[in-house]
Amino acid sequence: MTYFAPRIALVGDRSPAVRSHARVPGLLDALAEHDQLVLDAYWIPTEDAGAPGALDGFNAVWLLPGSPYRSEAGALAAVRTARERGIPFLGTCGGFQHAVLEFARTVCGIGDAVHAEEAPEGRRQVIAPLSCSLVGHEGAVTVTPGTLAERALGATRTQERYHCSYGLNAEYLDRLRAHGLRFSGADDSGDVRVLELPEHPFFLGTLFQPELSGDGSRPHPMIRALAAAAVAHAAGVGGSHSSPAVTATP
Repeated sequence: MTYFAPRIALVGDRSPAVRSHARVPGLLDALAEHDQLVLDAYWIPTEDAGAPGALDGFNAVWLLPGSPYRSEAGALAAVRTARERGIPFLGTCGGFQHAVLEFARTVCGIGDAVHAEEAPEGRRQVIAPLSCSLVGHEGAVTVTPGTLAERALGATRTQERYHCSYGLNAEYLDRLRAHGLRFSGADDSGDVRVLELPEHPFFLGTLFQPELSGDGSRPHPMIRALAAAAVAHAAGVGGSHSSPAVTATP
């Protein structure tokens, strides 16, 4: 029997200067060696991610750190494609931030929602500067029992590493929740660190960077969970390209 590895789109502007990018090849090798989760990975620059058909045929989308992206529109298009087609999605750091931004604009109808890093004068900063930068920070995250985040982690408490200065503006929490976005993980101050879409086969975002976990020799549980979801998607289990998970606000 011929085996075809699930295809995963690594969306981001690949750079050796971004530590999480440098770790990805080793993490993919470790998934294959230790977990027997073999993925056929392709890097897709954000300038290309918004082109028609750019993500056709992929079984998972991983929107990696490295914002500001060269193309905000491309990053948002990657999120929307995964969300609407039921393709397993993981957004880490900048990927988390742009998952929030895409949902705010497309589902919540906040057409002028902005990311403060890209539009510092914008009125509706759904992604805003953190009161205290998390660059180089490590801290505890507590996840809600019964959520995708808990199933992926296999625990309700974890210690994670960050490299960011922007996060979710709490003023928009209620509106985002009302439209179906679930915030399933927070730090000890109660600030949001994990998001998911309950109606989606696998849609997860983390403000922390699971790529930086440990010494890079073993993938973080959330990365393993994405790989397993890609395998299931390739096998036709748990989702369909033709069935939108969350529809846009007209």
